Amino acid sequence: MAKLDEDQVVVERKLSARVLTLNRPKQLNALSYYMVSKLLEIFHDDEGNSDVKVVVVKGNGRAFCAGGDVAAVVRDARGGDWRFGAIFFDNEYKLNYLMATYSKPQVSILNGIVMGGGAGASMHGRFRVVTENTVFAMPETALGLFPDVGASYFLSRLAGFFGEYVGLTGARLDAAEMLACGLATHFVPSSKLSLLEESLCKVETSDPVVVSAIIDKYSEQPSLKADSVYHRMDIINRCFSRKTVEEILYSLETEATSKANSWISSTLETLKKASPTSLKVFLRLIREGRLLGVGQCLVLEYRIVCHILRGHHSKDFYEWEPSKLELVSDSDVGRYFSKVDAEGWKDLEFPKRFNNLPAHAISKL
Repeated sequence: MAKLDEDQVVVERKLSARVLTLNRPKQLNALSYYMVSKLLEIFHDDEGNSDVKVVVVKGNGRAFCAGGDVAAVVRDARGGDWRFGAIFFDNEYKLNYLMATYSKPQVSILNGIVMGGGAGASMHGRFRVVTENTVFAMPETALGLFPDVGASYFLSRLAGFFGEYVGLTGARLDAAEMLACGLATHFVPSSKLSLLEESLCKVETSDPVVVSAIIDKYSEQPSLKADSVYHRMDIINRCFSRKTVEEILYSLETEATSKANSWISSTLETLKKASPTSLKVFLRLIREGRLLGVGQCLVLEYRIVCHILRGHHSKDFYEWEPSKLELVSDSDVGRYFSKVDAEGWKDLEFPKRFNNLPAHAISKL
């Protein structure tokens, strides 16, 4: 098994760059425990290595990364061993935090599917390069989970209430939409990626201005499609700014009565199919996340995910229970944000970050 695991992340040193390739193409590069641990180790080691100026992360095949390997975590939780899942998320969130506060530029090349844990392994980095093949989504509310891996930080920083829309509905975004809302920093056609990587490997500094200028040379400006959801920002802000999930639904239904609109009806349908608990937990989480640093966001997310793994408050990880929004009270939601009362459990703790971090990293603390 160990030899098979080693192939899941291809680790290369190319001149001044560390190039990391997520390599489980048949599983759409879903993050295993081994992959998370390996990435955490490499990022940690390379931060102190002055020969490595930039870290490039990419995926093999048609995905960057379609998420964490939740199937394995669910299997263990069902068998009563929720703590293995807790260890997995502990490591994953520590990786997210390290990426968010990293002192060297991380360039994530998102040439394909980016979902869930894949967003956590890329959105926190300094540069997020998308292509015509990129599809982004945080589909967790439809799975009885919630958008995590720091989503309460990076989605809450999007303009208006677009983050609420993306997180609650699991909407799929293309490259142009990611660029427009700020989830991506550059668009580079996939045909130019090998040239881009070659240029990045020759960089002789960790200065993000220099790295950005290199990516700019290969970048283009994609156009939003005529039916892009980004053209609906007015209605998204009007509806998704509401205080509760019930009010968001009511607001969308009111809009639907005033104008027949297939986008509104499909958005309503998606929300009504999602886990009621997941919707309410995430709405509170993203609202709190707006006012918190990335570490504080991840601490809350870790509490919530451990409660979900234990299944004490709800069995949503397996089936929708409670089945209706009105059956999920504010106090029910509040329990997910409390510390877990289990022997040996403790809040997520991060290693101390050193003082000479770049300004963009310090701003996230």
